[in-house]
Amino acid sequence: MEKTESTTQASDAIAWETLEEYIRLEVQSTVQDLLEREVSEHLGRRRYERRDGRSRGYRNGYGKPRKVSLSCGTIEVRRPRVRDLEERFESRILPKFMRQSTKVQSVLPQLYLEGLALRDFDRALRGLLGEGAPLSASSIARLKEHWLEEFDEWSNAPIEEEIVYVWADGIYVKAGLEKDKAAVLVVLGVSTDGVKRVLAVEPGYRESTESWKEVLWHLKKRGMNEPKVVVADGGLGLWAAIRELGWRCCKEQRCWNHKLLNVRDKLPKRLQDKATQMLRKIPRSSTREEAVLRRDDFLEEFKDYTKACRSLLDDWDRMVTFYELPREHWRGLRTSNSVESPFALVRLRTTAAKRFKKVENATAVLWKLLMIAEGTFKTYDAVHRLKDVANGDKYVNGDPLDTTRSKVA
Repeated sequence: MEKTESTTQASDAIAWETLEEYIRLEVQSTVQDLLEREVSEHLGRRRYERRDGRSRGYRNGYGKPRKVSLSCGTIEVRRPRVRDLEERFESRILPKFMRQSTKVQSVLPQLYLEGLALRDFDRALRGLLGEGAPLSASSIARLKEHWLEEFDEWSNAPIEEEIVYVWADGIYVKAGLEKDKAAVLVVLGVSTDGVKRVLAVEPGYRESTESWKEVLWHLKKRGMNEPKVVVADGGLGLWAAIRELGWRCCKEQRCWNHKLLNVRDKLPKRLQDKATQMLRKIPRSSTREEAVLRRDDFLEEFKDYTKACRSLLDDWDRMVTFYELPREHWRGLRTSNSVESPFALVRLRTTAAKRFKKVENATAVLWKLLMIAEGTFKTYDAVHRLKDVANGDKYVNGDPLDTTRSKVA
């Protein structure tokens, strides 16, 4: 009863305006008590108790006051010091260089990756964590160093899954990369179990053949098999690198989104909307033959604009490769959206950062962003078809070849 009355009295004394401060001070007092208890357990006696002949070590005052940021605010505590021990005493509650709780530590990189610039950290978090919160750009710099170590380990890890489809693209960031490192090359892949994952994130020189060849060679060195299909835009560097690497069996599919933009840009603005409607229907055709008919309709409609027509005809065979694959997979194979979509998060971060001084830092941050995006990837449609494609099954207009033959018979 007495405890209930004292609790009620304490509650009455706390106004809403001071509740957070009251909680913070209570937490501060609790943490300090825990530190005292930790030392007592280590020495085997409480404060001011005499030590017997068997016990060693004694208290030696306190260290300097230290501010520690918790999710409830910033507290100030002092670590008890201990002397004359055979082994050096290290607190498990408050490690020597700890300035933030693990929860706050996890929030800082998340906010940075999601677009909060370094210069905004102090302004954004000071009100939540308190005036004494130890926030600085150096804490994020240390995080980047840790990401570099993680990225190095990840980029050399073996690839054990059998990869079926691969999407490849390069992203140009507004981050002031060195002149000979103007792009970050990204490769995604889906394995026979339907799991989509990031396979490579490497700096390259404007998506050149040599840069792509180096990326693909590194993937091969890590154990990646030759995929059945590579999806990318119209850059010639990747296709040349595939040939030089000796991948003779994998099919090549160019992105229809890039093709549409290339053709559209070669027409007057007054015709672009009509052209876009016709172009979008071509890859949505149910058969390759129907796609050819719609392509020819477009060529007839815009025959006076030779550049646009030549652009549509250019590399046509690579544009319709998806018809040789399962119909359930067409949506993901017609474009490079699988790799383009995660780039939205990347561009948000690089826009906020404005400039990375080192290409290694830029690559590590972009990799970390893509790892976050990877966590949102869904299992690929019609997983059983992935295994069929990996086994070499043939398809005509999206249907298995055996089914197609039986229909003809």
